[in-house]
Amino acid sequence: MLLNIGERLREERERLGFSQSAIGAIGGVKKLAQLKYEQGERYPGADYLAAVAKVGIDTLYIVTGERSVGSLTADETELLEKFRSAPVAVKAAAIAAVTAGSAPVKQTFHGAVGQAVAGNITNKSGVTFNVGDVKSKE
Repeated sequence: MLLNIGERLREERERLGFSQSAIGAIGGVKKLAQLKYEQGERYPGADYLAAVAKVGIDTLYIVTGERSVGSLTADETELLEKFRSAPVAVKAAAIAAVTAGSAPVKQTFHGAVGQAVAGNITNKSGVTFNVGDVKSKE
């Protein structure tokens, strides 16, 4: 889901536990201006964004939708560093692990499918696949 600037601003404000009045005051605006920013009726200026950044608001995320590295927790930073240096197979496995169960995966096979196997299969990168028994339909 793509969020607009106002929605991302609200998300950041709530993430840090600020009320609209409080974050507005930090940014040098009244609560009504803050409300209009969050509703997308107006856009905050650079002076506002610089002020709220000092209390932990991720202004890069608000403007672009991309999280800044500085806003990551220590474990997120470690995970990102390890992911970036990992081989492609490990990256694919990591993505599969963190997305498992989030959406059904559709596979399309074009042409005949090979043989049915059972047992553990380990590929060259050390990933093991557990394959169940296949029963023939009679």
